[in-house]
Amino acid sequence: MNTQLLEEIGLTPGETKVYLTLIRLGETKTGQLAKEAKVSSSKVYKILDRLTVKGLVGHIIKGKIKYFSAMEPKRVLDYIDEKEKDLQNKKELVKKMIPSLELEQKMSGKKTKATLYEGIQSIKNFYLSILDDLSSGEHYYVMGATYGPNLPGVKEFFQNYHTQRSQKNIKVKMLANFETKDNLVKATKLNSEIRFLPQYLVSNMMIVFYKSKAFIFFMTEEPTGFLIENEEVTKGFRSYFDTFWKIAK
Repeated sequence: MNTQLLEEIGLTPGETKVYLTLIRLGETKTGQLAKEAKVSSSKVYKILDRLTVKGLVGHIIKGKIKYFSAMEPKRVLDYIDEKEKDLQNKKELVKKMIPSLELEQKMSGKKTKATLYEGIQSIKNFYLSILDDLSSGEHYYVMGATYGPNLPGVKEFFQNYHTQRSQKNIKVKMLANFETKDNLVKATKLNSEIRFLPQYLVSNMMIVFYKSKAFIFFMTEEPTGFLIENEEVTKGFRSYFDTFWKIAK
């Protein structure tokens, strides 16, 4: 007999042993039951109480002595049905709870979302999303600004982008690579604060962050980016940014 199955439907090992012993012995007193089931006398009463609540055990009194017996084996199916009903009720309650849990998670800022982007168009789309996410007077930050290896259309895109950004009065605080000092498109300087990283900190990696978004990408022949949405992450990048800002010129 697969006794493990009874445990899988919710009986404890002790309950399983006592129930199967009652099936085998029939009506019996607790002393013999404890001995045959190999459980202590102190525990057998608690186990019988739990099995009674589950509808699997009953008792009668003869001469002031309780005799216990297992209910019909079909009662196990009734027990499973009751568990299913109870689980369904709890499922419905959890469904009602989920919106408030999601709101609390969102408000806590702990939820993290990460997305991989590939191709120059995905980089452009991220920048355009900044224009949608930020309002007049709000800031975003850039570390390691560079145009990469002369990718076609990149400078034209950023000239148009920064023009739109300035018109919306969205401000940028930028740490650009030293190599771009005399090479930034003119519109970059509108509504912006710009400093240049020393040559030893130059790389083709860029980090753009604001609010709860941090976008890390590489301006290579085939650009790749990684967007992380987590407020704690952006706070961490802000600490790095402030440190580098002090040494940039």
